[in-house]
Amino acid sequence: MSSPDTRSPTRKSWLTLIAMTGSLSMIMLDQTVVTVALPTMTRDLPLSASGQQWVVNAYVLAMAAMVALGGKLGAKIGPVTAFRVGVVIFFIASALCGFAPSGSIGQEWIIAARSVQGIGAALMMPVSATVVMAAFPLSVRGKAMGIYVGVSQIFLAVGPLLGGALTEWVSWRAVFWLNVPVGLAALALVAFARPDNTRQKSITIRPISAVLMIVGIALTVYAVQQSSQWTWGSAKTLGLLAAGIAITTVFVISQVRSSDPLVDVKLFLQRAFSGNIVVLFASQFGLLAIVLYSTLYVQDLLNYSPMQAGIAALPLILPIAAGAQIAGRWYDRAGVRGPVLAGLLISTVGVAVWATTLHALSYPQQIPGMIITGFGLGLVFSPVNTDALGRVDASARAQASGIVQTVRQLGGTLGVAIIGAIVLSREHHGTTAAHAAQNPAQQVIDSAADAIAVGFYAAAIAFACALVAAYFMLSKDRVTEDDESADPVPV
Repeated sequence: MSSPDTRSPTRKSWLTLIAMTGSLSMIMLDQTVVTVALPTMTRDLPLSASGQQWVVNAYVLAMAAMVALGGKLGAKIGPVTAFRVGVVIFFIASALCGFAPSGSIGQEWIIAARSVQGIGAALMMPVSATVVMAAFPLSVRGKAMGIYVGVSQIFLAVGPLLGGALTEWVSWRAVFWLNVPVGLAALALVAFARPDNTRQKSITIRPISAVLMIVGIALTVYAVQQSSQWTWGSAKTLGLLAAGIAITTVFVISQVRSSDPLVDVKLFLQRAFSGNIVVLFASQFGLLAIVLYSTLYVQDLLNYSPMQAGIAALPLILPIAAGAQIAGRWYDRAGVRGPVLAGLLISTVGVAVWATTLHALSYPQQIPGMIITGFGLGLVFSPVNTDALGRVDASARAQASGIVQTVRQLGGTLGVAIIGAIVLSREHHGTTAAHAAQNPAQQVIDSAADAIAVGFYAAAIAFACALVAAYFMLSKDRVTEDDESADPVPV
């Protein structure tokens, strides 16, 4: 290990942070900004019930399947180069989303464009973290990463508010067109700040590894998501799920045996690194589903307008912002365990409290649970991201970042798919029973609220599992030195 890093951040360090935070915020925003616009999009394009899920999940799934490849490619061609390519792909795909035609091909068009968006995001996301890590000394890295992750988490949560405003006052298409000027601004900032763009020429990328990973993850998630329509016992669900798991297993075995793997699975042998990964997976598993279904709840069951639905998300958004800033400084002082354990305990309680209020169909009753949940999650994400990357050598940081983001996006994808399958299945049974009730319309609403509450309890269980994993796996030692042992080739 090298001696402690005593550098001070420069003006260009902060400009780099602004560019990378803006890009990550754009990526995170697009996970949730469409949720408020979905009812309007459904009427305009139109979208089926399954299509609604796929508008959200096609984007996240493409990221999950491609982000490890993006991290590896960034290490080979340089993180800034990969970032620029990703930004261009992202904002072109965003424009195409906004131009989705109404009619028979509208649903297929927007799902395909959302998938391309995910590919662009997969190139941007892993390298942006490594660029920030390289731009700041260890002494303030927690603070910088707290801003980087914290602000992006705010945008993940603020998506419904922004989406509501644009949908109600402009058009749902503006939700996507907004990314074009943001992407251009990020490119301009990077050109001015000129962050480090070192590359490792010796890295090789084997196409067969990328194909195995992408196909394995895609088939697994597709089977899980479609299970709500096909049922878990159907031949389609079981066949695709088995094929996805088998291909993913072959991929993992090939990576263990490879001298230059696409995903360095041996990093999972480090308990502290694996602990951060498990926490990220489980936290994102619960969060994305909560954001999606809480937004649909207030629009479909409480009859809120898109703008009202966005404002209704504020009790979740603002505590995330407060928690993220506290977490970054807490991590710099004491390491990862304190903020993460506290945050997971708080968020588990918060979601459980929130779920108990959904059946009342009263928004004010939900506010305490939303505040508790948001603050708890705000304490979690920044420390686990920073600690996961800090536990590996600088030469392996692009690999580690790719793993972090793959697991994070896969967690969100599976969360939407699995919790979505639970909600839709419960809602279907409730709707069937409602036809025999004296007031079927109200019974349908009540059954939908009950179904979403069950989904929230599933999210609380995911947070509780993360808490147990964090207690046993996260390191009690704080990262105090930075390993710069890589032998990169400057560009």
